[in-house]
Amino acid sequence: MASSPAFLSAQDVGSFAYLTVKDRLPQILTKVIDTLHRHKSEFFEKHGQEGVEAEKKAISLLSKLRNELQTDKPIIHLADKCVDTDIWNQYLEHERSLLNETDGEPRWFFSPWLFVECYMYRRIHEAVIQSPPIHDFDVFKESKDENFFESQESIDALCMYLQQLKPARNLGEDQLKDELFKLLQISLWGNKCDLSLSGGESSSQKSDVINSLEGLKPFILINDTESLWTLLSKYKKAAKPPVVRVDIVLDNSGFELITDLVLADFLLSSELATEIHFHGKTIPWFVSDVTVRDFNWIVEHVRSSNQKSMATCGADWESHVKMGRWIYHDHIFWTLPHPYCTMPQVAPDLYAELQKACLILFKGDLNYRKLMSDRKWEFTIPFHQALCGFHPAPLCSIRTLKCELQVGLQPGQAEQLMASDPHWLTTGKYGILQFDGPL
Repeated sequence: MASSPAFLSAQDVGSFAYLTVKDRLPQILTKVIDTLHRHKSEFFEKHGQEGVEAEKKAISLLSKLRNELQTDKPIIHLADKCVDTDIWNQYLEHERSLLNETDGEPRWFFSPWLFVECYMYRRIHEAVIQSPPIHDFDVFKESKDENFFESQESIDALCMYLQQLKPARNLGEDQLKDELFKLLQISLWGNKCDLSLSGGESSSQKSDVINSLEGLKPFILINDTESLWTLLSKYKKAAKPPVVRVDIVLDNSGFELITDLVLADFLLSSELATEIHFHGKTIPWFVSDVTVRDFNWIVEHVRSSNQKSMATCGADWESHVKMGRWIYHDHIFWTLPHPYCTMPQVAPDLYAELQKACLILFKGDLNYRKLMSDRKWEFTIPFHQALCGFHPAPLCSIRTLKCELQVGLQPGQAEQLMASDPHWLTTGKYGILQFDGPL
């Protein structure tokens, strides 16, 4: 087998990885520092002078981090005592061992982009947890919640649409298939609402995504929804309906999470699935990624909405959680820098859990980068090959393109896109629903 291509990294001046490390990451750190500063009086009210001192400490650690990044200092070990600290430090040692004598230490602009970007978010977490009593403060909570509140009209329209489909098990086969495809596309375009891409600026959903679907179809570069339908309808038609478990590896909170919950609700009510397992992050991550707090917060806020459709959906979702039809998991692996092909070695318990699924949906760009090991694959390399042996169950990547990485395209497709839109890979304008099926 040919050796794998090089990792994406900021040493390619002008690349998206370079612009991220040079501009977007310092911008995100500045916003985090500003957020802590703005909550100073709240920390004082809650914790007195101790809270103010903690805020100062966290800000000083984050300013140091920003300086290290901007001046391309060597990447240093984590100093906290978390469950994943040793794994991170071992990974850093591994990175160091790959460098020869002349390269010296792993640094921000020269190490793999996936590693340094994940490392920055882990260091943000370190700065906060090393500053008790504000150690459980989520520096991204405000922007995640704002995204939800600013997207109210779109959320209400989506909840109303979902209610009109019920009971979905009564839909004819063609309509069922049609609605599944629509909700998969809504979940795809919900992935545009990514706060790390916008450097933490607002990215809420203000238009009615349902009515935009037809116009957005040409922007789906790979659409394997037929394969998903074949897989799920096969289970549904089985003489003795089995347990049909669909896992969703979540990406962003706010509007995107709503699109995922709407899809999950439909899968249950249409009997295309019997249980849904959600996977989120254990710590605040990549600005807008879902934590258990975000998951519960969204369900609760939809349930207590004064819009009838939203409140009905929220009550249904709460009941799915209580009855065990929806199960939320988090695992430290999702916030490690490792590509997913290493999961059987690094997190065998998580790999075994995913093997119980009939289908796994991986939402968003970071999941795609980790599925693809964040390497410079040729555009035409088959998806299955670039997964490098990662195949716990049939899986599908649902993402809008926000990095210079895409596989499985037709010959000439990338060149055509490049000619008409030089930034096609990084703006979130294009999307994929890319499936890797039974072996």
